[in-house]
Amino acid sequence: MDATELLQGYPVVPVVVIDDVSVSVRLAETLSDAGLNVIEVTLRTDDALAAIRAIAESVPGMIVGAGSIRRPRQFTEAKEAGAAFMVSPGASDALLDTADTLGIPFIPGAATPSEMIGLYERGYRLQKFFPAELAGGHAYLKSVGGPLPEIGFMPTGGITTANAQQYLSLKNVMCIGGSWITPSELQKKSDFDAIRRLATDAAHLGV
Repeated sequence: MDATELLQGYPVVPVVVIDDVSVSVRLAETLSDAGLNVIEVTLRTDDALAAIRAIAESVPGMIVGAGSIRRPRQFTEAKEAGAAFMVSPGASDALLDTADTLGIPFIPGAATPSEMIGLYERGYRLQKFFPAELAGGHAYLKSVGGPLPEIGFMPTGGITTANAQQYLSLKNVMCIGGSWITPSELQKKSDFDAIRRLATDAAHLGV
């Protein structure tokens, strides 16, 4: 249920929106070659589940997750496609109950201390902090770490190369989610060389 052990040692998780399944395997291979061996494919497009399936089947060693989980049925759909973990921008009793039932690693989202404590009581040592920059940024998370030292976070939203290291330097940040690594304009142009450069730079963060 908790994804802490699964993502241990992976400080940067590319958060990817894939509009065209045909680029998914090449994209995942490029990330893996650059040293990033975890990918979160968000369920925001029609091709997302097919992309998860293609990556899970064709890129050995890549840990594939499904992001933007909003409805219980998406757990089953993503798991059947090959997702090894799930991520949500928030949490609900229905989502948490489904994660309990399926026993799949899940990173629910929280933005307030009350939400964080509630999720910790349900067994979640690793939580998504979203939208990170708009919700208070690294200064907020640093403050939260005082009274809630047992909770780890994966901040996502507004993180770039300019502020990534600030988050990763915090004791309560286990990893960050980064959408800057695979921008849609580079995917549309199939500019995998540019994506590889961004991924290589990201792979050195937190090291």
